[in-house]
Formats: sequence, structure tokens, C-alpha cells
Amino acid sequence: MPFFQEPPTLGNQYTSDRPLRAYLERTLPDDVRREIEPELSEMGELSGGRMFELDRKHRGTEPKLTQWDAWGHRVDTIELTPVWQEAARIAAEKGVVATAYERKHGEHSRIHQFALAYLFDGSTEVYSCPLAMTDGAAKTLQVHGNRDIVDRALPRLLSRDPARAWTSGQWMTERTGGSDVAISETVARSSRGPHGDAWRLYGTKWFTSATTSQMALTLARPEGNPPGGHGLALFYVETRDAEGRLRNIQVNRLKDKLGTRMVPTAELTLDGVEAVPVVGLTDGIRHIAPMLNVTRTWNAIGACVGMRRGLALARDYAKKRVAFGALLADKPLHVDTLAGCQAELEGALLLTFRAVALLGKEEAKTLTEEEALLLRLLTPIVKATTAKQAVAVASEVLESFGGAGYVEDTGLPRILRDAQVLPIWEGTTNVLSLDLLRALGKSGTLAPIEREVKRLVERAHDGEHAKVAEAALGAVAHAKAWVEGAIQRGQPAVEAGARRFALTLGRAWELALLVDQAAWASSRGDRRAGAAARRFARGGVDLVVDEDMGEDAKALLEE
Repeated sequence: MPFFQEPPTLGNQYTSDRPLRAYLERTLPDDVRREIEPELSEMGELSGGRMFELDRKHRGTEPKLTQWDAWGHRVDTIELTPVWQEAARIAAEKGVVATAYERKHGEHSRIHQFALAYLFDGSTEVYSCPLAMTDGAAKTLQVHGNRDIVDRALPRLLSRDPARAWTSGQWMTERTGGSDVAISETVARSSRGPHGDAWRLYGTKWFTSATTSQMALTLARPEGNPPGGHGLALFYVETRDAEGRLRNIQVNRLKDKLGTRMVPTAELTLDGVEAVPVVGLTDGIRHIAPMLNVTRTWNAIGACVGMRRGLALARDYAKKRVAFGALLADKPLHVDTLAGCQAELEGALLLTFRAVALLGKEEAKTLTEEEALLLRLLTPIVKATTAKQAVAVASEVLESFGGAGYVEDTGLPRILRDAQVLPIWEGTTNVLSLDLLRALGKSGTLAPIEREVKRLVERAHDGEHAKVAEAALGAVAHAKAWVEGAIQRGQPAVEAGARRFALTLGRAWELALLVDQAAWASSRGDRRAGAAARRFARGGVDLVVDEDMGEDAKALLEE
């Protein structure tokens, strides 16, 4: 009989996720956890079962743009994949966005929501993309309180009825660039109408995800406004009329991307699309801050999802694949490799849900002043740190499959391709590192992070935990000393080391959370969280370099 390798399979993605279940057991009140667990188990079963099989069945299917009909009319219709169509229905019915705003569990509602999102996303071909932007739009509209827009859009963004539910686009990136949105070229022109000023937008949006959404938030410069970020305004756009036709919007093309290929990302021309200012006619960049805080948290969840899915498949495969006379699961080196990836996932998961918990407290208005500072510092840190972890883990996961990890029809290469968007979307690692410096400049101190890390490791009494606790404390102390010294040396020195500084804080924070979780778990006789902390520490935490390497960097890049 010829040999055929049995492929990896998945089971219930909630009941098999020890780190998530342990976090929820520790964090949520018992009555809340018992109430939401059936929802989480059902979502875990969908993700590892029916949705996983649907994703495998339609592997390689991508959205399709039809610009013209048979009779020469411009139609610009986008056909979504079967997985996306089913994911849209499930996301609405299960309240993957709505749960956070229904606030059934007060400050714990965000934990409930993002636990659902974490379980949901693995088999949906990155349907988390429109959900993230929908969540960000809902938050932004809610914060700014434009009553007309809120009353019209918010009930649809938060609807659990798939026939009524809307998603939102987020149209910021132009040919001038994505991170530096202050140089946006889109123009807003006004004319006097029966109900006051009517605004229309003209320009090109180079990279718009969730192009099939019913609405979008976008930046444009009202005519006569000065250049720069202050001159931009935030606008609300409904993309289609009552007949479903695009409103003075042309879809130039779908982007041919490295990954997230099932996401219908498009280049759009805005040719007089009607728009409504969300809040004032200036300071648009400042006004999108609530959106970015939410979408960057979704980015971190997406990083955890990618690591979790890759490892779930790799661990199952290791129990089925025989090489050199034994299962991979019995090969010490293979086990050691996957264990390092698992430790990275567990650290990322705890840091991400720390941000989620703080976001929930902010919305429930139970956030202390200290926690508010923590959240502002943590948002860029968690996005940057987890994104880099996701790419590294995805690469290791593919390698663990050998040649099968490099073959498209296994579906495995997509894990790595999709991971690569995470350090780019919503700010590259460098941009996020500079954002952290700006946040630090406003708060003036790293003390909130120092106190947080110290609090987290204070229960590390035994020798093994104490040693890794010292690694976390030492990394934060080193980062603090470095940034203080770099500030004295001048802006170039601070900027050059910003990435190592941000990632050191992120990894030290993750390690401290792992130590804290290990102390809790070991008191219940579970040593696995302690193993994760020790292994994570061996992977490197302190990335700060004391020497000024600016001249070396310039020399290396000379022709």
C-alpha cells in the first residue's frame, strides 16, 4: 500500500485552549465566566469544525471584481468568498462586535467580546479586518457624539441581524503614504443645500480594506484648510444608494497582496461622494485616535489568532507524522522548537488581554488615572510586540511541517503570508515605536509600567519564578536608563533605538504577566504556566543596546 500522510485536524478551539481558559478562570467573576462559557465553546466548535472545513473546501478562492456589465455599464461589484459570506452572518448573530457595546458584563464586556473574536477569527479568512474597523468606527462615533450619524449608523454597526448589520471601512491610506496621513490629497468641497452645507469628497484612496462595507470613515481636507494634520477633517460616508449602487465611487482595482488575499482590499477614486463631517472641520487625525486604539487591539488579537492556529495544526501534525522511526511529537528537538513558539503565544495572549481589560475598564468608566496612563503606553507596545512575534512563530510553524509547510494546497503558507500584514497595518513597528515615545513624552515617565511589572512579579517566591522575575524587572530598568540617557544625547539617538526600547518593554511586560500567571497556576498544582515563563525568558527579553550605533548604521547602508 502506498503511503499517504494524514493531514492535521482541529477540534473545539476553546476547550483545547488551556492558556485562554486559565486566563478567563482567573480574571472573570465566576458567574460571568459560567454565563459566557457556552458561547465560547460553541464558537470554538465552529472555528475548529464547520468553519474550518468550509475554509479548506474553498482554499484559494479569492474575491472577484467586475467593473463593467455586458452592456458597458460601470458596475464595480465585488464578489466575496463563501467563507466571508458565512463569516459575516456568524459574526453578526454571535455579536462579535456588538457584545462590547451591549455591556452586559460591565467592564468585563471587552474580555467577553475579544475572547469571541479570538476563537472566531482562525477559520474566517481574516474577516476580523472589517470587524476591527466596524468596532473602531462604532467607538469613534460614540466618542464624538454626532447624534444624527450615531442614530443612523450605530444600531446597524451593532446589529445582531445579518440582514440589517453593517460593517465599516476605514479609508486613510493614499498614494502619499499610509503612516503619514497628514499629507492626504483628498479634498472636501462644500455647497449650500436646503439642509445646510453639503460636502463631497474628491481624491484617490490607495488601499481600502472592507471595500464592500456599507459605510466608511475617512480623512479629507476641506478646501481652504491649511496643509498638515490640523487641516484634515474626519468624514462619514455611506458607500451605496438605496438600489445598492456605489455613490460616486469607482473601484480601480483589487490589490494583489502578499497575504490576506481573501480580504477585498481596493484602490478607490472618490468622484464627488457625499460625506458628512463627524466632528468639526479640522484635527481629523486627532479625531481618529479612538478608532486606532481599538483597531490596534484587534491587530494584537489577530497576532494571537495566527500563532494559536499555526501551533494547533503543528501540534496535531506532530502526533501523526513519523520521521526517522518515531512520531515528531516524541522527538525532543521538535518538541523543544514548538515549546518556544507556545511560550511566545502565551506571553502575547496575556499582554493582549491586559490591553483588552484596560479598554473595558475605560468604557465602563472604572479606569484609574494610573491605568489610563498604562493603556496609552500599552496600546502601541502590544501592537508592535505581538505583530513581530506572530511573524516569527508563523515561520517556525511552517518549518515544522517540512516541505508540506511550503506547498500552497495544504493551506499552511497562508499562515505566514497573513501574519506579515500585522507589523504593517495600523502603523509599522517603527511608527508604533515612535508613537510610544510621543506617549511617553506626554506622560513624562515610565513609572506606571515599572509599577505594573513590579506588582506582577511580587508573588514570585520560588527560585525558578524569582529568576525570571528578575529578568523582567532588569529589562524595564535597563530600558528606563537607556531612554533617559538617549534623551540627553539628542533626538537621533532616541529615535534610532526606539524599536529596541519598545520591544524590550513589551517582552518584559509579557514575561511579568507570565510570572504572575505562573504563580497563580502553581498554587493550583499546574506547572505549565511556569514552564512558559521560563522558556519565554530564555528567548530573550532585553533588546536595548547602550552604545550609539547611528554611525555604524549609516556606514552599513553606504554604497
